[in-house]
Amino acid sequence: MKIIKTEIYKFKIPMIPFTIATGTMEYAQNILIKIHTNEGIIGYGECSAFPMIVGETQTSCYHYAKDFAAFWVGKNPLEIALRLKELDNIIAGNYTIKSAFDIALYDIAAKAANQPLYAFLGGSQKAIESDLTIGIDTPENMANQAIEFKQKGVTVIKVKLGKNPIDDVERIKQIRNAIGGQIKIRIDANQGWSKEDALTVLQNLAPFDIEFCEQPMHKYYDDYLPALCAASPIPIMADESVFTHHDARKLIANKACHLINIKFSKSGGIHEAIKIHDIASEHNIGCMMGGMLESRLALSAKMHFAMAKNNIKFYDMDTCLLGHLEDPIIGGVQFNGMHLSIGDQLGIGAEVDQSYLSKLEHYVV
Repeated sequence: MKIIKTEIYKFKIPMIPFTIATGTMEYAQNILIKIHTNEGIIGYGECSAFPMIVGETQTSCYHYAKDFAAFWVGKNPLEIALRLKELDNIIAGNYTIKSAFDIALYDIAAKAANQPLYAFLGGSQKAIESDLTIGIDTPENMANQAIEFKQKGVTVIKVKLGKNPIDDVERIKQIRNAIGGQIKIRIDANQGWSKEDALTVLQNLAPFDIEFCEQPMHKYYDDYLPALCAASPIPIMADESVFTHHDARKLIANKACHLINIKFSKSGGIHEAIKIHDIASEHNIGCMMGGMLESRLALSAKMHFAMAKNNIKFYDMDTCLLGHLEDPIIGGVQFNGMHLSIGDQLGIGAEVDQSYLSKLEHYVV
């Protein structure tokens, strides 16, 4: 099998503004790619650039996608490890745009094997229930949002924090008081607290029954994480501190996290995510399937991965529900409340409405 061409799209999805500690997003800065083969199999991939976290933009992803696609023309898409190594030889890092190419290769490989992706990865169908996220706002507005979530049947709420320690404690206090004690609350500071404040905030939040806290401090303070993990009354999940399995290896060796959040846009896609999952599993470090602002296309790939990998214990798979105003995806993962399901179509089982794509800026290599 050979790659004959790749279509690259600026897959910009308008959304209701969503705020976290590092900034506000008013649209999803996504890239969609379609890799065509000489056997008629098409692989779909998508990534979602989050500049303030990964250091990539939609523009940078679009630029490098052209270089990647040109390098792959005439090559075998089933040689996944070799193809991805070639991208690393072109440029270091840039894991977000690499993840789109990675997903497309796995889509092709599963289709060529006549399997849905989860089966290709060695898994089987299983039930998955995601959390639903509240962005940063006033404590009152966030509590009202939590009440709305409860009324919709949400059983796990993720709360974005990290702007101001005092306000953050008040946010959680008002949310917990508003929804009662039955709904799980997990929090994400997105690197927002200082190393001096992190433990104090976590101690003050402990009475509100918090499941875990994602990334309390900036990743350049990873050397302070072992002490924080030892003292914190709330389990610590590493997110921005873990891009690759080497990051995971170092944090685990240093007892610098209790849990790890896996995101394709950080790891470069499925190939590296498997390595992160496996090293975490070896050390009994539970993982969460997370994401940036992907549409249901990349979310479908994440669904397959989460079904295939038993050490994915937590599910933060609400990316397309965080204010996306358009959904041009055909097939793929479906929501029943916060319960996710996906069929047995080959590959990732999702594609994009061509009439929607025809309106987007694109390039063909």
